[in-house]
Amino acid sequence: MKTALLFGSTGLVGGHVLNQLIQNDNYSKIKIFIRSSIELNDPKIEIIQTDFKNLENHIEDIKGDDCFFCIGTTKKNSPDKNEYKRVELELPKQVAQIAKSNLVNSFIFVSSGYADPKSSGDYLKFKGLTEEDLIRLNFPKIGIMRPSFLLGDRQEKRVGEKIGIFIFKLLSPLFLGPLKKMKPIHSETVAKAMIKIANENLEKTIFESDEIVELTSS
Repeated sequence: MKTALLFGSTGLVGGHVLNQLIQNDNYSKIKIFIRSSIELNDPKIEIIQTDFKNLENHIEDIKGDDCFFCIGTTKKNSPDKNEYKRVELELPKQVAQIAKSNLVNSFIFVSSGYADPKSSGDYLKFKGLTEEDLIRLNFPKIGIMRPSFLLGDRQEKRVGEKIGIFIFKLLSPLFLGPLKKMKPIHSETVAKAMIKIANENLEKTIFESDEIVELTSS
């Protein structure tokens, strides 16, 4: 029976990861790392109220078998450039470094379609740089998820994203061949793939959006 470490349990993908881990018999404990305390009454769950600006205080907490990292932000929620960089780039790298030093077996990370360390935009650049660092850490198992537009019920409203999803849904029948990875994908599907990667021996490390769908349908 394994222990899961979950960062971002209140987000779109992370919420589904949490629900699926609760139902998964491979896990006897789920440590969720959150800023403020919440009420969750499942016996599997251990809530760790986390100071994300001082993660060195949580080195003993970040111990387990599989780490699922689903934290992300937006320029709207983190308008300060330094804070945006901290959440999108420095935070996942620091969590991964601690997990690696504690011999955590797998690190499963929600990146983005078209992540690229050389991108001119901060979002795709930070995702790409994080991917490179995760691969360098050489965990026994790495899963890098590159979803397209995520479908699901967000707590926050993102008008631009809603418009993009609507347009991409209309165009989806035209996305063939290499363009298949642009089709919108449900957040629940991404969560399912993350848990599958952590529990199976797969050759791949990076999963494009269409490959995530294939993985969960096989």
